[in-house]
Amino acid sequence: MKHADIISKLSRRQKANLLTGKDFWSTLPIENAGIPSAYLADGPHGIRKQAAASDHLGLNASIPATCFPTAAGMANSWNPQLGEEMGRALGEEAAAQNVNVLLGPGTNIKRNPLCGRNFEYFSEDPYLAGKMAASYIKGIQSNGISACIKHFALNSQENRRMVIDSVADERTIREICLTAFEIAVKEGHTRTLMSSYNKVNGEYANENPHLMQDILRGEWGYDGVVVTDWGGCNDRVKGLECGNELEMPACVYGADDIYKAMEEGTLAENLVDENLDRLIDLILTTDAAVKTVPETFDVNAHHNIARRCAEEAMVLLKNDENVLPLYTDSRVCFIGSFAGNPRFQGAGSSIVNPTMTETFLDEVRKYNFHFTGYAEGFKRYGGSDRKLAEKAVTLAASSDIIIFFAGLDELSEAEGIDRKSMKLPDNQLSLFAELKKLGKKIVTVLFCGSPVEMDIIEQSDAIVHAYLAGQAAPTALLNILSGRTCPSGKLAESYPYRYEDCSTSHLFHADDFISEYRESIYIGYRYYDTAGINVRYPFGYGLSYTTFEYRGLRCDENGAVFTIKNTGKHKGAETAQLYIRKESDKIFRPAKELKGFIKIFLEPGEEKEVFIPFDSYSFRVYNSLADEWQTESGDYDILIGASSRDIRLNDTVYIQGNDTTFYENAEALKKYFDADVKNISREEFESLLGRKVVIPEYNYVNRKNTRIEIGLNNTVTELKYSRSLIGRVFSGGINTAHKVLWKTGKRTTANTLEMGMVHQPMRALAKFGGMSQNQLDGMLLVFNGNLMKGLKKFLSKQK
Repeated sequence: MKHADIISKLSRRQKANLLTGKDFWSTLPIENAGIPSAYLADGPHGIRKQAAASDHLGLNASIPATCFPTAAGMANSWNPQLGEEMGRALGEEAAAQNVNVLLGPGTNIKRNPLCGRNFEYFSEDPYLAGKMAASYIKGIQSNGISACIKHFALNSQENRRMVIDSVADERTIREICLTAFEIAVKEGHTRTLMSSYNKVNGEYANENPHLMQDILRGEWGYDGVVVTDWGGCNDRVKGLECGNELEMPACVYGADDIYKAMEEGTLAENLVDENLDRLIDLILTTDAAVKTVPETFDVNAHHNIARRCAEEAMVLLKNDENVLPLYTDSRVCFIGSFAGNPRFQGAGSSIVNPTMTETFLDEVRKYNFHFTGYAEGFKRYGGSDRKLAEKAVTLAASSDIIIFFAGLDELSEAEGIDRKSMKLPDNQLSLFAELKKLGKKIVTVLFCGSPVEMDIIEQSDAIVHAYLAGQAAPTALLNILSGRTCPSGKLAESYPYRYEDCSTSHLFHADDFISEYRESIYIGYRYYDTAGINVRYPFGYGLSYTTFEYRGLRCDENGAVFTIKNTGKHKGAETAQLYIRKESDKIFRPAKELKGFIKIFLEPGEEKEVFIPFDSYSFRVYNSLADEWQTESGDYDILIGASSRDIRLNDTVYIQGNDTTFYENAEALKKYFDADVKNISREEFESLLGRKVVIPEYNYVNRKNTRIEIGLNNTVTELKYSRSLIGRVFSGGINTAHKVLWKTGKRTTANTLEMGMVHQPMRALAKFGGMSQNQLDGMLLVFNGNLMKGLKKFLSKQK
């Protein structure tokens, strides 16, 4: 151990106390042992260090920091070098604010487009997500502080995220859900990792020895710190035994459990010391780093980085008759609420208080447009308003080109809440229909962090997807519209025509207690391209103001070499994507898988030869039967494309690997070989799993008239089935308040209530409320009908 001398001076009580927080964001200092306090702060795309009272919901304002594009946007850049530059800026600002651990990036795979937190995640593809995550980490940690990848693992929904059980087969876990984390650990060398709230195959993530010990510590050799998500610890001792060093926020009874277990001899003290050694090392090394960093940073320089990131994050989806870039003599109007009040970030724990703000209405006057004016057009949060619509139509009638600003409001995409549908609001669609009747050119700009159904918006002459592009989004977008910047973003996720086309549409929220990953490896383009499902916009797609020619592909065992030429009139950047394909009757495979990419910047007429190497991820598949990574021998098609459905070059290489068996009964998996995953029965899923799915004893459907024992992991919603009238009234009051707030337009408060209360289990209420063990036990007694006994225990001074 590195810090045995420090640990030897600590009492068991001090050891236990160190393994939980001092408060909401800080670790506990022990001054006489030379252990300072470390500060952890949210920061996937900007630092959120709160100056006032701390909370996890984004209610209290934080110290100003640069708001960069969210991960969903940055992944569209396909530019790890830019991601690393952004990471350096994030780390510099974190160190300037005396932050030891920056809680990001989010590295989960986008399994379903309705996940409310998708704006914080990179991609539906694990290779792209992993490369971008590793780039962030390298940049952040170059300042001496620690990044913290999250949420490990299989965290694919926000609804009931603290109690849901993600059930998946081993191959899906390894190839789809964990590969991005593996790349982040092995290439990014993250020093901190955050466990997710959910269960994985029946065990909470931070208590799951297969995830935490066999894979993370064992196979990947991770020697950093694991911290729980806030309030996400179920059994503190089990978590510690799996290598979960730090529980956050402060939890008195969690430390008590560790101390008691050591005293009783049920928890080995040397295991506690090993966990402490890693935690103390993180604290001391990052503390030394933040002490040497200036407490200020160049605000303007970081704003300029944010602008460059935003420019590469935006994707040109459509450009009929080259309506873009705009001509300077065209009369242009802005229609839509997002033009007047730009939306550039998500909501929840990642919300940033920007150092600078730009508005489209101020910035447009710096460009050579003939700007005719702005009309709000529609209510941002839904509902019809004829006056707003009529004013917009009148303004548009006097203009040549309409820039229609559409998208999702801040309350539609937020931590703790999943979206209800993929549709854009009706009032935006109806206004667009009215504008379309004018016969004017319409350029639609979308502001959202995840896919939407385009509907009538597809009739636009041009579409720019701005995603959530950070504080410099207005000038970045105007640079693209005006042609000062040539768009180069490419989608990091597929855009289906309809939600029902998604491989997981029938599975998402299908059960209150388990989330069955019956789709296996068929996520995003892996499903669409294999099953032959048409999509609106494919993975990797994005237009430019220039054109690129691919030629001369040569492949060998090391990688692929080919030439790209800019054949257009604008300087621009192209992202070439390398996919592999293998026909097999031994193991089911997607039609293609991304295994490499490169972004290259070219002047008009310029050409360059580029090389995309093969690596350890290129040809591997996970053999669940053998419980190891293997490579299937045979010919592999090497596909070079501008998107997953725009393959420009192809070649074949032979790879020598394993000749082995992958399944005991491949016949039982016929639908998987056919990518017919929308029709997988539970029995067929169990054939893939190799075990039975454990079904909860009760669910919301069958317990309509039953009363249940309320335990640590029952949520506030479930109190409606409590044996106690107090529990039922409490649950009913919270749910009624949520509905009233929503219907009366107080949707921010309603969302906060849903995130902070409705789906919280009892143990999380206790942790966020700073309760002692006695208070938690007392609360449970009250909710189970033992009012007087519960109140007595709750009010007891005994901890």
